[in-house]
Formats: sequence, structure tokens, C-alpha cells
Amino acid sequence: MTYRPTIGLEIHAELKTNGKMFCGCLNDPDERHPNLNVCPICLGHPGTLPTINKKAVESVIKTGLATGCRIAGVSKFDRKNYFYPDLPKGYQISQYDKPLCLDGFLEISGDKIRVRRIHLEEDTGRLVHVQGGPSASSGQSASLIDFNRAGVPLMELVTEPDIKSAREARKFAEELQLILRYLGVSSADMEKGEMRCEANVSISEDAAKPGVKVEVKNLNSFKSVERAIEYELQRQAELLEAGEKIVQETRGWDENKEKTFSQRLKEEAHDYRYFPEPDLPPLNTSLFDLEKIKAEIPELPHYRRPRFKEEYKLSDEQVEILVSEKELGHYFEQVISELKEWDSSRHRAKLAPEHFDAIIKLTANYLISDLMSLLNESGDAAKDLLITPENFAEFVVMIHQGDISSKAAKIILKEMYGSGADPSHIMEEKGLSQLSDTGEIEKVVKEVIDLNPKAAADYRAGQKNAMQFLAGQIMAKTKGRANPQIVQEILSKLLTE
Repeated sequence: MTYRPTIGLEIHAELKTNGKMFCGCLNDPDERHPNLNVCPICLGHPGTLPTINKKAVESVIKTGLATGCRIAGVSKFDRKNYFYPDLPKGYQISQYDKPLCLDGFLEISGDKIRVRRIHLEEDTGRLVHVQGGPSASSGQSASLIDFNRAGVPLMELVTEPDIKSAREARKFAEELQLILRYLGVSSADMEKGEMRCEANVSISEDAAKPGVKVEVKNLNSFKSVERAIEYELQRQAELLEAGEKIVQETRGWDENKEKTFSQRLKEEAHDYRYFPEPDLPPLNTSLFDLEKIKAEIPELPHYRRPRFKEEYKLSDEQVEILVSEKELGHYFEQVISELKEWDSSRHRAKLAPEHFDAIIKLTANYLISDLMSLLNESGDAAKDLLITPENFAEFVVMIHQGDISSKAAKIILKEMYGSGADPSHIMEEKGLSQLSDTGEIEKVVKEVIDLNPKAAADYRAGQKNAMQFLAGQIMAKTKGRANPQIVQEILSKLLTE
């Protein structure tokens, strides 16, 4: 039987602010010493009062504007009451009926996925499970609590149940991560827990009547989002086929077993006993400069993709890499800008306009393959490159004009990466300039043919691989400096005379 899937996502992202949500403690996700960035407010001591982090509010508003949301005129904070060991106050300051952002959307592969709301809250602490420990005897397990994360600004985005497949859910989460990074409001690193996903999944036979909703938690990678939803859709289908009922519950995702497991029956809103936070006033968003916040939004991924495709004539794969790697894409455009100015500078040779598309593709190829490999090997970020856009432009022009071979280009690029030096200086110092003078190359070709008469005869007898042997001898004699294309042309001419 065919069932209709109904999928919605709830995505949490820790915001990139200096301080926590309601106190002045440092918001440092990389802090490894437990319980260092804490104070009486974020530890929930009696009598302490919270103060709203303005930057966090602006970050949520910016995200709302970037996803087409309506910004609420008045918003407020509420207490969400539940007990958990890493929740210091015994309740979480969140937003219930008056979130900051409403009714937005993201377009994923032509489908419009509506955003129901984006609201702001505080994160919990972090449980650390260990064997033994200060409160457990040898061999027993213990759970320790690190409150560094408690009170960190946490944004939650909730979609409408518009998602039609596990793959589409993954793409939505990936696109949102990109947007958050472009906006600079969150690093959204799932491995560090800075972005966490939960999926609400149901199936039904009737398209007009959704099935029983099951929430799946512990999705800490894009792969987990896709696999967990796929598993849950299959599990629910098998239950209905067997004549059993689906129970509304919260299930976890076991990464090792690749299956969901029951955690608890699903809570409803009334179970949390929401009520307005008495220590915080309502937020009047008209007090925020919305036009200024909107002006700070950069070109977003869904605008950059078609522009890169049309303006630079790149492949879909190249475009996706340069859009996904925001800083690399920005660097690419800086290099192209340098190339466009090339013939306006008196000391540079002019670039023929008809060759410019080829130069752009060459730039993209070397950035995406060779330069990205160097970045990945070293763990550096594109924004910290020592190679100036001007030097990379010169490097690309040297390759295009045949001044250096592809082998020499790799050597020069690696040296540029480590030192930031000018490519022409490296070429001169290391003697890597390519020999393109046809007269000089022809002399070497004739010498090699004279020294290898059997190979020349073999080629003339129809053994085509003999030419590759001769070409190899020529490259060895010129220490790899001879232009391979010119070598092939002269060899072919002399061997057929």
C-alpha cells in the first residue's frame, strides 16, 4: 500500500554572540574546562534576574528576514517548565505564543517549505557520561554536568509539515545551515552540537488526513536526518501493514544500529505549564532598526547560485562548491575582479576577451581542486589565505599563456600557499618557466629522434605508443620545461616527413 509521508523539522542553532542569552557570561563553544563560564544567573540561583541579549534578538530577526518571515510587532518570553539534570532553574526561558518571526519559507528543489515560526530561548547545560568518576565507585558509570552551555542563546526554527521525503528534509537542513553561516549568526557546526535537528514524521493513506505524529530526536548530522526519517517512514508503514497502531511518542536515533527507539510518550504544550516570564518585559520590535538589520543581509545562497551559473558559465558542481564554501566563493570573485582589471594595468599583458571564459574556468578548476586540497590538508580557512587575489590571478594567467606547465603550476601553488610569494618570482627562483620557443624545442626533438632511431621507425610502422616514449625523452632532456602541446606538434610533423 502507498502511504503519504508528512514531515516537519525543528532545528535548533546556537547563536554566535559574545555573551549568553540572559547574563554576561562568555559564550564560548570551544571552552573545554567545565563550569568556567558560569554565574549565579545562568546557574539559576534564587533571586537572580535575567537581562535580554540584544545581539541575539537581532540575529533571530535577521534570520527571519532572510527566510521571508513576518517580524512580530510584539514578542515575549515564557517559562517552559520541566525538570532535567542539565536545566539549572528547573525551567527554560523560551517563547510560546508570541515568537519573534512567523510565516516564512525556503524553496528547496522547486518546493516551497513553509517556516511556521522562529523563536529565541536559552540552551541547557551538557551531560558528560563517564565510567567511574568522583561520585561513583570504580567500574560504575556516572553523569557529570558542565554548565558552560547553560544559558547560551538558542534559536529554534519550526517548519510546517510540507516536507515530502527524507532527502528533501536533509536538503532543507543543509540550506538553513548555509544561510546561518552566510548571515554570520551561527557557525551551525553539527559535530559540535551548534545545530541540532528533530523530525516530526507521520504517514497516512488519506492525503487530507495526516497520520499520528512521531518526533525523532538526536539527529546530529545531515546523514542522520535523512537515514532516521527513511527508517521511521518504513517502520510506520510496516506497523500499519501489520494492522497495528502508531503511537504518538518521542523516539531517539541510534547512529550505530541505524534505527529509532522509543524514549517517552510525546508531551503536549500543556505538559510544560507555559506562562509569561515575569522577570522580562514584552519585546517591542519597533525599537529595533529593522531596515539596518535587513541591509546587513548579504547575497544569500539561493541568489548566488543562479548568478554564478549565468555570470561565470560554471558547471552545477562548481557552482555548488563555490556557494557552499562561502569564503572560497568570495575569494573566487576577488580573483575574477583582478583578472577583469588585467589589461588596464600598464605592466600587464592584455588578456584577449575571447579567452576570458576559459580563464574563468581555469580559475575555478584550480581553486576547487588544487587550492581546496591544500586547505583541507592543513585545516586552514579560505579567509586566512596568504595568497592575494592579485597573485592568484597572475598564477592563472601564467598557466593560460603557457608560461608554466601543469606540473610546475602545482609546485608554484604549494609554495605560494605556504609563503604568499609572487608566482613569477617563484618560477624564476626555481627555474620552472616553460619552454615554448618552437625553434629550441625543435632542436631537442631532432636530437631525441636521432638518438632513438628504433622508436622513430616503430612509430612510422604504426606503433603509436612510440611517440609517447619519444615525448617522454624530450621532457626528460628539457627537465620537464618543454611545452607538451608544442612537443607533440613538432614530433608529429618530423615523424611524418
